[in-house]
Amino acid sequence: MNPQAKLMFALSLLLGTTITITSNHWIMAWAGLEINTLSILPLIAKSHHPRAIEAATKYFMTQATASALVLFSSMTNAWHTGQWDITQMTHTTSCLILTSAIAMKLGMVPFHFWFPEVLQGSPIITGLILSTIMKLPPIALLYMTSHSLNPTLLTLMAIMSAALGGWMGLNQTQIRKILAFSSISHLGWMAIIIPFSPKLTMLNFYLYVLMTSAIFLTMNTVKVLKLSTLMTSWTKAPALNTMLLLTLLSLAGLPPLTGFLPKWLIIQELTKQNMAPTAIIISLLSLLGLFFYLRLAYCATITLPPHTTNHMKQWHTHKPTSTLIAISIVMSIMLLPISPMIPTIL
Repeated sequence: MNPQAKLMFALSLLLGTTITITSNHWIMAWAGLEINTLSILPLIAKSHHPRAIEAATKYFMTQATASALVLFSSMTNAWHTGQWDITQMTHTTSCLILTSAIAMKLGMVPFHFWFPEVLQGSPIITGLILSTIMKLPPIALLYMTSHSLNPTLLTLMAIMSAALGGWMGLNQTQIRKILAFSSISHLGWMAIIIPFSPKLTMLNFYLYVLMTSAIFLTMNTVKVLKLSTLMTSWTKAPALNTMLLLTLLSLAGLPPLTGFLPKWLIIQELTKQNMAPTAIIISLLSLLGLFFYLRLAYCATITLPPHTTNHMKQWHTHKPTSTLIAISIVMSIMLLPISPMIPTIL
């Protein structure tokens, strides 16, 4: 793709995200979401492969439907209350439609079907953008309207997302699909706590973005897309693969790594809200995700399977690891000691 075109699309992405997260009016927020959608489509379809074209078509249709629902819910709310302000979403039906629209934008269950397919058809850096930056505007809208949304509906969708994200990731061999189902299960953790502590949702989102960015950038560096190539990639960059092991365990939420921090705080907050059974259920469901993270970590670093004699061994690359990967990996592993500061931030 032409570098100037790529720069224009990247700037449009930043513009759309900024418009949505800084707006108070529903029409401005909707316009920002539309700019975002139109900017990412050429980046998904740039390889001209039939799978990439299919991914771009699925993404466009899903996002167009979700944007129409956002506009419809805001118009219904304005019709009944006379308010276009995002924080004044008070009409019950509008809130239910908005919850569905944002769930569709994010790829939460039961509107999750498009996300693994789109991520699988996209280049790995575009997949990183879809998993991180593109989720910021819908999460921001969820944050701004969190006081109006139905906690029961959000809790139900969150538990279904955590269950289905973990369950469907178990038998995948494509790394992008595994990371897509990982994203769905993490969205469950974010959605379950947003009616009670929206700032905790944002903290969870930021840490998720940090850890996912580290994994996507590492995969892009070692040029790995599926488990069979991951098994022989350790000779290419042994130190990077060792760090990948720790980052995957952090994303799984194991102590004493960074990923444990949001899960710990969310379970604590749910217990304070007299929702201990819900906390137990979502904690047990996260064990499903732990299995496929351990599988990825096992393939990346711990051992070579017996059938790799037919595989070509990778040459060791002496190219230095980028500073961005180094910083994101270190932060993905070592931020748990800041947890005493969190209550002062929240």
